[in-house]
Amino acid sequence: MLERSLEVLIFIAAVGCGLVAGVFFAFSSFVMPALGRIPAPSGISAMQSISVVVINPSFMTAFMGTGALCLVLLAGAWMWWGDLSGKLLLAGCLIYLVACIGVTMVFNVPLNDTLATMQADTAEAASFWSRYLTEWTAWNHVRTVAPALSLALFVLALIRRAAV
Repeated sequence: MLERSLEVLIFIAAVGCGLVAGVFFAFSSFVMPALGRIPAPSGISAMQSISVVVINPSFMTAFMGTGALCLVLLAGAWMWWGDLSGKLLLAGCLIYLVACIGVTMVFNVPLNDTLATMQADTAEAASFWSRYLTEWTAWNHVRTVAPALSLALFVLALIRRAAV
């Protein structure tokens, strides 16, 4: 029973990782480049709006809910520690928690918070916007790869368990 519950939770975490990776991939591949192509005040205003609207139940459930599942799954990694699947599970959880949630909180959110304090049509905002686009997007690339890698590790852990 516990084994099956753990497998279901890993599957749900893998789906959550896929959703989060997809959102971040969209930002890295076309949202941020598009915002960078329009006049700075328009890009700044759009990003300020995105930063407010992203705090919604659907995204936060996928993003933070997957993080909460990873915390629970750390115990599952301990349960399976004698098998490679436990180590894969641990790696997937830690990568998501550190390189997805941690990077968001330490790098992307502070940049968003600074941008939120600015008037979009000022020289100060335009100067910051140039730096923001580069730094925010670079950290977003990390946030894109992390949940995709966690997804792959979770799937590998499930495949490995099925083979045991």
